[in-house]
Amino acid sequence: MKEYNFKIGGTEYSVYIKSVKNNVASLSVNGTEYEVEVEGIKTVPTRAVSKGIQQPPAMQSTEPVVKPTSHSGTATQLKSPLPGVILDVRVKEGDEVKAGQTVMILEAMKMENNIEADRDGVIERITARKGDPVLEGDVLLSIK
Repeated sequence: MKEYNFKIGGTEYSVYIKSVKNNVASLSVNGTEYEVEVEGIKTVPTRAVSKGIQQPPAMQSTEPVVKPTSHSGTATQLKSPLPGVILDVRVKEGDEVKAGQTVMILEAMKMENNIEADRDGVIERITARKGDPVLEGDVLLSIK
C-alpha cells in the first residue's frame, strides 16, 4: 500500500503498510512484521484557495492512527512509552526489582526518561540493550 521513512533520534525506520482490513493493519517496520489495531481516522480542517479567495474549511481524511495490539496490557512485559534510544540498562536477568525502581534510561527528544518497573518481581528477560533504538510499544524487558 504505502511506504514511509522516519528518522527518530538519528535512527532511520522504514515503515511499509501492507494492508488494512476492518480495524487491523498489517505493516512492516525495518523488516519486522506487526499487526496493529486502527484506533480511528484523524481528520484535519483544510482551506481551499481559488484565485486568491479562501474557501470555507473542509474536512480532509488522513491516514489511520494506529496502536500496537500484541501483548497489550500484559503485566509481565515492560514496554517503551515513546520512541527513543536506550541510554542505560540498570538491571540484568535474574535481578529482583521493586515497583517504581528505575530499570532503564530512555533518551527521547533529547531528554532522559526513567523507565521504572511496574511491579515487584524478577527480571526474566531483557530484550532492549544499551544503544538500541526503540519504538513506542516495543517490549523492553519481562518481569515474572
